[in-house]
Amino acid sequence: MKFTTGKDEWEAALPGLFRRVFTASESDEEGTAIGALVSDLLTTTPNGDLSAAIAHDGSLVLGCILFSRLRFDQDPRQVFLMSPVAVRTDRQKAGIGQRLIAFGLDGLRRDKVNFVVTYGDPNYYGKTGFFPISEKVAQAPLPLSHPHGWLGQSLTGAEMAPFKGPPHCVSAFNKPELW
Repeated sequence: MKFTTGKDEWEAALPGLFRRVFTASESDEEGTAIGALVSDLLTTTPNGDLSAAIAHDGSLVLGCILFSRLRFDQDPRQVFLMSPVAVRTDRQKAGIGQRLIAFGLDGLRRDKVNFVVTYGDPNYYGKTGFFPISEKVAQAPLPLSHPHGWLGQSLTGAEMAPFKGPPHCVSAFNKPELW
């Protein structure tokens, strides 16, 4: 298994990976929605605002995480949103997801990103250093349907000070149904 950040080579395979994983774990509707989100992220987000962490075995994509920029109007810190995250259903429970998260976060650290947020299961993401945050610290770009799933992690070791100004996500995430 190898890890890469080069998403262009895998762009055609990624929406299908996410669609299959989310269909299996959630529903056909969720799989279709997340597959469309990934396609939208890949085709509409400027390169500087989107990065990826991909695990593969030869030509087979095993898992992927997309990271998109989250801007706060009056705050100079660089923040990225880690979402969505998927590992092939036949390769889950083997540590690929956690290794993929570590690989992706290391890449963001090298790129001088200060903070990463995600929206998901605190029990799972807590294993990789994410902790619950309130919207007083980092407001979500749209209302959260499950506020307990709003999580963050400093990549610099700096104490978490509240972000200033309203947040803005990339256009693919600017849809209330995703939050």
